[in-house]
Amino acid sequence: MSIRQSSIPGRASHAPSQSSQGASSAAMAKLLEKKKEYDAVSALERASALYLQRIEALGEDCELMAKAGEIHGQVLEQWPRMFQILSLFLASREKQEEEGESEGQRLVRLPLDELQQQSSDQS
Repeated sequence: MSIRQSSIPGRASHAPSQSSQGASSAAMAKLLEKKKEYDAVSALERASALYLQRIEALGEDCELMAKAGEIHGQVLEQWPRMFQILSLFLASREKQEEEGESEGQRLVRLPLDELQQQSSDQS
């Protein structure tokens, strides 16, 4: 038995040759390299988004602390005036005590229920 050659000259064989296998493995290697590169870029993008969220949260906290500081300053600004008012009150109270209680104002509790009942009993 002899092996017969193809009658069609220049016919391409369907079996993979050495050169096409080498090109295919080089393409696969390049594809894997690009996939790794894409995965790394995707991971960097996710990490950057998370970092941005944290920085924005820190910014919001700083704004909140700044507003709290302003309010704290406004409250502290009022204390000297409050001490001045208390000082005036104490001075006027001491003055009233020196002049005597007869000249000062005095609150008196009147038992209105008892007075009304007594007046209705007398009528």
